[in-house]
Amino acid sequence: MRALVSARLGADFTKLWTASAVSNIGDGVTMAAGPLLVASITTDPALIGGAVFVQQLPWLLFALISGAYVDRLDRRKLVVTVNTLRAVSLAALTVAVATDTVTVGVVYTVFFLLGTGETLADTASGAFLPAIVAPDRLATANARLMATFTIANQFVAKPLGAWLFVIAAAVPFGANALTFAVAAALVATIRPIPALPPTPRGSLHTEIADGVRWLWEHRLLRTLAVSMGLANVAFCAAFATLVLYARQRLGLSDTGYGFLLTTFAVGGLLGTALAPRLQEIVGASILLRAGLVVEVITHTTLAITTTPLVAAAILIVFGIHTMVWGVILVTLRQRVVPQNLLGRVGSVHSLLDLGGAALGSLIGGTLASVWGLTTPFWIAAAVMTLIATAAWRPLRQASAA
Repeated sequence: MRALVSARLGADFTKLWTASAVSNIGDGVTMAAGPLLVASITTDPALIGGAVFVQQLPWLLFALISGAYVDRLDRRKLVVTVNTLRAVSLAALTVAVATDTVTVGVVYTVFFLLGTGETLADTASGAFLPAIVAPDRLATANARLMATFTIANQFVAKPLGAWLFVIAAAVPFGANALTFAVAAALVATIRPIPALPPTPRGSLHTEIADGVRWLWEHRLLRTLAVSMGLANVAFCAAFATLVLYARQRLGLSDTGYGFLLTTFAVGGLLGTALAPRLQEIVGASILLRAGLVVEVITHTTLAITTTPLVAAAILIVFGIHTMVWGVILVTLRQRVVPQNLLGRVGSVHSLLDLGGAALGSLIGGTLASVWGLTTPFWIAAAVMTLIATAAWRPLRQASAA
């Protein structure tokens, strides 16, 4: 398998791919073990939930700034440095847990640093991928990276993280520190990337504004970015109370709820396998438009059904759609955006993506508590219908991009 990948996508991509797989396992382990660690320190639900929030917060605070620095600095070296610092941060947390000196404040600090590093490393990795993969192979490369995330982070790492925490609370964090160190070493062996042509450099604010302006003036990418951000508001508002929906609407046990969550991963894995071939056969424009229709159908179906199998089936379809959309969107951005703007334009996408998710999560619980569990799904279906209508004509440009 590795020889085949190297022949088609290059040895440097194989190193990046392997580094991504290793670090995704580590990330997933910490995602599972982190709440368990906080719950062993405090029983306050707000503090336990805050552990997830502090790792997401840097995307809202620093996404645009990180994008600007990604375009200023050597992207390969930046990924190596950030992964090394994340390894050091996790090693410190491991020591604190092992010596029973860990506090909620220590956990929050380390998780905030991890999230901050993620804004830099993820943006830089996406920006320098076009420098190591031929343009006609970008869709395949992105699909394989997304498939690796689904398998490593969603299927393998989370149960592994819980199991390691049971063995010893410090073990999962030490394991994650090791994965970041290995990932840094692998990326360090990638051939140096030729420097970007020098461009006039202004203030950080000016450089960020340049990235935002470029995206806003590109009709197709602007449509995709805004559609994605608004779709995430709708999606996260609808799914904010999924655990209650599963129990009260579908009649599922906690175990059944866990299986329902895996349908996203199953669909996502299928989507990453199908995306490059579908794009060749059907074309990006049709797939993007079909994805918006799938969103409408998904929310409508979940608002109507009380049958677990129907809900699971539509979530698998939804998972396929999200990965197909993701592969097309990232590949389009890497092909169309100038190399010296990739970091900044990508960071605007990330801000809209995660900003929409955060806003949706905040309002979803309120909608469900006031008007019932299915109300957010009906509202999401209506919102996605409006988005599909507005985006339909601009998306016809996608196949030509």
